[in-house]
Amino acid sequence: MRLPPLNALRAFEAAARHGGFAGAADELCVTRGAVSRHVKLLEEHLGVALFRRLPKGIELTEAGRRFLPVLTGAFETIQHGAQRIAAERTDLHIICPPTTSIRWLIPRLPKFRARCPDIRVRLTTEFFEINDFRSEDFDLGFGLSTYRKQRPGMEVLTFLPMSIVPACAPQLLEGGTPLKQPSDLANFTLLHETASRHDWKSWLNTFGVAGVDPESGDVFPNLDMAVTAAVMGAGVVMGDLLLTHQEFQTGQLVMPFPELRCGTDWGDLCLMGPTERWHEPKVEAFKAWVLEVAEEDRRAMSL
Repeated sequence: MRLPPLNALRAFEAAARHGGFAGAADELCVTRGAVSRHVKLLEEHLGVALFRRLPKGIELTEAGRRFLPVLTGAFETIQHGAQRIAAERTDLHIICPPTTSIRWLIPRLPKFRARCPDIRVRLTTEFFEINDFRSEDFDLGFGLSTYRKQRPGMEVLTFLPMSIVPACAPQLLEGGTPLKQPSDLANFTLLHETASRHDWKSWLNTFGVAGVDPESGDVFPNLDMAVTAAVMGAGVVMGDLLLTHQEFQTGQLVMPFPELRCGTDWGDLCLMGPTERWHEPKVEAFKAWVLEVAEEDRRAMSL
């Protein structure tokens, strides 16, 4: 016997699962009549009735009950095989928050592309949630190890510590208001990268600085804008040694208290991804490259 038409097999399997033609029609995006015709075509091909047509619906015949698990198993095998083939594709889908993308990943990404020209990186610069990895949309994401807590089915690779320190434009130190000790920060505008003001709160608590209100100052949508404001002399930002390295290196920003550095309560920079794709060759290649670049950064920044 030749193979029955695929559309007829799909129509029968969907109708049997849904217990009717209407549900199958919704799933397959066709009309109820089309499902009915495909099932009828399959019955004629097999020479046996698969459903009993009742006044208020349908029910499987004995032949239909025996045939359903055969089809369900076959479709699952096809689906799993397709997923395995798709996993071997050379596209690597990465999602990374805006500040980390602009200030760390994008400047370094050409080196990975030169190193692994067969792997095509598809970068999405956006905030994300762990649930975004339940689909096939992303292979890896950049995040913070504490803020993005590991969940079942997810793997996390921490590769760089986040170290914060107050930073400001050099001209701010040359003004009439002294900034010689941490308590002097009370006389300056604090610049915050988020409305939660978490970095300033964490730093002030870590070093027991009294008399400085972490709720004061100006709030920005992200670190990039807060750093830009600091470079313009608008106030003192809580800089990150990694993400504001360029401004420190060029002298656009300086550290009034270079020895007073601490970690952030949101954790360290990490890569995360779904367990089932964590050891794919393209993912392993990217993880290995990130660890190498991170070691170079760690030595350069004394992290």
